[in-house]
Amino acid sequence: MKRQLLLVRHCAVDERFKGVCYGGQTDVGLSDQGIAQNKALAARLARLGPARIFHSGLSRTRVLAEEIAALVDAPLLEDKRLTELDFGTWEGRSWDEIFGEVGHDMVRLMSEPETYAPHGGETIFEVRDRVMGWHGELSTLGVADGALTGVTIAISHGGPISALLGTLGNVSVSDWPGLIPAYGEVRDVG
Repeated sequence: MKRQLLLVRHCAVDERFKGVCYGGQTDVGLSDQGIAQNKALAARLARLGPARIFHSGLSRTRVLAEEIAALVDAPLLEDKRLTELDFGTWEGRSWDEIFGEVGHDMVRLMSEPETYAPHGGETIFEVRDRVMGWHGELSTLGVADGALTGVTIAISHGGPISALLGTLGNVSVSDWPGLIPAYGEVRDVG
């Protein structure tokens, strides 16, 4: 059996978080649309017979992982390295408020990915390094005999998924935002 890795972005979050910065330190729930999307996506992914299911630990990823696991006999594995970017003091605030405070410095997240981070948060390259560390350890994570075959599903967030896809695809960091999947979208990494 060959190895297949599917990256899945969590489903749509509660509408009250529209325009709000939420990242790796803010646990937000799903919208009604996201809950419905979750059920359909869980059924579709369960049909693939995953060998293991990873999630970031935040409820917006965990609920989908638990729904899939309830339909198949596969281990459910939490790994914080799949968590969204930690936006530090920006988390829980409106993007308009943040822009009013830091202005166009916000773009430094992408133009200075190795050094710029929101106060108390992390850089884009710190996200890249932790998700690539997870990816590099896939051959042993959650597998007793060290052999990884079959379908692995990893339910994560837009930032880590785009960092992983961008790094594996040798895509310029400035183009990573274009790699962010839609809510509930599945990307096959092979």
